[in-house]
Amino acid sequence: METSDLRIALFSGNYNYVRDGANQALNRLVGYLLRQGAAVRIYSPVVENPDFPPTGDVVPIPALPFPGRGEYRAPLMIPPRAKRDLAAFAPNLIHVASPEILGHRAVSYGRKHNLPVVASVHTRFETYPRYYGLAFMEPVVEAALRRFYRRCDAIVAPSESMAQLLRDQRMSYDVGIWTRGVDKEIFTPARRDLAWRASLGIAADDVVITFVGRLVMEKGLDVFSDAIDLLAKRNVRHKVLVIGDGPARDWFEKRLPDAVFVGFQGGADLGRAVASSDILFNPSVTETFGNVTLEAKATGIPVVAAIATGSQSLVTNGVSGRLVTPGAIGDFAEALRYYCEHPDARRAAGKAGEAETVRFGWDAVNQQLVDTYVRLVRQRRAGGKGPARSRVP
Repeated sequence: METSDLRIALFSGNYNYVRDGANQALNRLVGYLLRQGAAVRIYSPVVENPDFPPTGDVVPIPALPFPGRGEYRAPLMIPPRAKRDLAAFAPNLIHVASPEILGHRAVSYGRKHNLPVVASVHTRFETYPRYYGLAFMEPVVEAALRRFYRRCDAIVAPSESMAQLLRDQRMSYDVGIWTRGVDKEIFTPARRDLAWRASLGIAADDVVITFVGRLVMEKGLDVFSDAIDLLAKRNVRHKVLVIGDGPARDWFEKRLPDAVFVGFQGGADLGRAVASSDILFNPSVTETFGNVTLEAKATGIPVVAAIATGSQSLVTNGVSGRLVTPGAIGDFAEALRYYCEHPDARRAAGKAGEAETVRFGWDAVNQQLVDTYVRLVRQRRAGGKGPARSRVP
């Protein structure tokens, strides 16, 4: 079987209406599949003014605004019209990108029609409740995720650290890797722009500590702010740059009144903004990979990150940056202080990080997932069966 024989039905709760690292990876994957001659059909909610145009053909799925997060949509079902489209498309594999109602329905469709199902894991949903005062719900969410992923033939994680966590959580017996790539034409030290910095009131000799990402509390905005406060109390000279937007922006701006907020940046503008920074500070523990960490490394700046899935596979502690116990404000501040006050160490870590990104080409990482697709379709055609129903908690 060849890649060109694949017919992939991709189900995503957010394919392009709100930009994030997960759906940008999915769009790159679809582009790669189409270039290899595969057929792809995407089933996802749509909005009138999405953040970016979709790659491939999208079949609209009905959805309602997500409670408390109206920018997102909660897909409800696979309606009859979409089921007819599925039947006409005749996929030989189902790919589900999120474990919500639509994902469950897609898995059920695959099992009913004897199609292999692959689930890609993009975020640690089980950690979200702790950011909203509901930490006691984490075991419940984890159990629900286990039930979902065990109904799939295989799951893929974007980093080895995340794959190992999924194994430890007994999410699946077939856990593979679909990592992420970086565009070296966009993310490169050559995009560093001191004139752009100056336009923001940042001097050439200022050390810029940068946050990159969607501004939501689960990205660790509280930890970031507390560490910056402690840095200021220790009289460490620095500037804070925030790249991104989101519902928590007002909170973050009030919490860090001296920071420079530049809003969402994309493409070459994002590459310039990151390369014009000096340190990336990523305290989040919710990512399964951490695209921003890889992109920062590609631009030649060190990363201070939480010891968490994704970052553990990307940052070599003491070489390309520092890994710190999640929530350890004092340790984060100390790591930031070190790089602020030791420019030679900052440059050495940035150079080492850039060298570590050489192996992250998009075509190579997408081929990893294509190989999984082909293996599962071959197995099913050879008489293999889907996953047995499991009652393991």
